[in-house]
Order: sequence, then C-alpha cells, then structure tokens
Amino acid sequence: MSISTPFDGLRVAIFEARMAGALAEMVARQGGVPVAAPALREVPLEDNPEARSFVDNLLAGQFDVVIFETGVGVRYLVDSERSRLSGPAWVQALSRTKVVARGPKPAAALRELGVAIDLRVPEPNTWRETLAVLDEHLPVASLRVAVQEYGAPIPELTGGLEQRGAVVTRVPIYRWALPTDLGPLRAALTAIAERQIGAALFTSAQQVEHLLQIAAEMDLEPAVRAAFAQQVVTGSIGPTTSAALRAHGLPVDIEPDHPKSGHLVAAVAAAWKSVGKNRATE
Repeated sequence: MSISTPFDGLRVAIFEARMAGALAEMVARQGGVPVAAPALREVPLEDNPEARSFVDNLLAGQFDVVIFETGVGVRYLVDSERSRLSGPAWVQALSRTKVVARGPKPAAALRELGVAIDLRVPEPNTWRETLAVLDEHLPVASLRVAVQEYGAPIPELTGGLEQRGAVVTRVPIYRWALPTDLGPLRAALTAIAERQIGAALFTSAQQVEHLLQIAAEMDLEPAVRAAFAQQVVTGSIGPTTSAALRAHGLPVDIEPDHPKSGHLVAAVAAAWKSVGKNRATE
C-alpha cells in the first residue's frame, strides 16, 4: 500500500542555483520529484571602481547610511577588498554609519563580520518596505546613502531615496548571467513544453527573464507559455518575483506568506492539487 505525500510524486522544476540542493531536498521530503534547472548565476564584477570608491569614501566617513541588499553581495564586497580591509576594519568603518539590512540574508552576512545592524527591512523585503522603514525610523533628507545593489540597478529604491532628498551612491558588486551549463535548463523547458512538469518554483525575478529567453532561443516559448497557463502550478517566492511573472504574462498560482524557500515549497505542496482542480473547472 503506497503512502500519500503532499506532492504525491509530482515533478517540480527548481530554477534556483545557489540553494538548489536545499530546495530539492525540501521537495523530496514532501514527496515530489525535484527537477533542477538553474536559470541564474551571480558573477562578481572583477574590475569594479565603484566598489573601490565606496570603500575609500566609507573609510573617510563620507556616508551616513549604507543599505545592504543581499548576503552574497556583502560577501563578494568583503572578498574583493580583503587586501585592504580586514573584518575588524569593516566593523570600525561601518560603526560610523547607520547600517540597513534588506532581509535575513544580508543580516546574516553582516553578523558574520560582527557588524551591528541599525535597521532591518521587514518582509517581504522589497524596495517599498525599505523606503517605508527609512521614512519611519531614519528620514534620509540631506543624508549620504550608499546602496549595495544586487545583480542589476534598483531604480525604484534609488529614485525613491533621491526624491526624499538623499544623496545616493550606487555600489554594484555583481551581475546576473545565464548558467555556464544550460543543459539542465533546456531539458526542463523541453519537459515543461511536453507537459511532463507539474509545478515550478521561482525564487527571483531574473529567473523569469532567463527562462523565457532560453525558451525563445529553443523555439519553445509558445508551448512553455501554454503549459504554464494550463498545467504547471507556478510558485513565486515573493512580490518582486510575482511582479516579474505577471509582467511577462505568466501566472502566479501560489505565493507564500513569508518570502522564504521553505515556506514556498510547503505552500506549493499544500495547494497544488486545489489549483489544478480550479483550472479543470474553468
């Protein structure tokens, strides 16, 4: 006699890269068959004058506020400046500013350095919450604010800061790129087009861009879009990713209450059957 599980053997595409193994384990524990298809990698900027200038100005006490957007960005920044700045030097330099962590990942990376965090951005950790928490606790008019970016500029955040009267310094640390090995992503897209995938997990907006880019290159975009519309249950980790899916005409079937991988897997495992039933009656 077989034992029923939440996913009940469903094949689940995972587009995450760095945390793909952990997500696959979560899916498997819920009875799903994980299909790893990394759609994104982070590439540190090797020749990065903005990062060097940021460190120079930080050491000179030229910033009032520093906003850290990602944990991987914090670690890349520290690694890139290791020859100039030790851990204690970071602590001392950042102690002269107000440190803002956008979410748990940059907060964890800052704690590893021993850096005190003055403000934490609440869930779902978007630019909207960042601006709101600053408005409430640290109005930025006339302040010098540095923003450690993720793999692309954040015009909504930097523009919002400038509208509030801040002098903003962008600090790009890495860029987003396609995976070096596109084989798993292509195989997953073929499986989606052939209706062999039951659910898909998106953990960043850029994954959506890359997924459709490769689907178009494979002449599979119409079939992939149809599969998402008719069969594949789409799980999105949070509002930013959901906005990207909707902007590209893809559905957002399930978004967890908390923008964390474990919550995403649990939410999709719990609700995918009801989503499927609702589609069948439409």
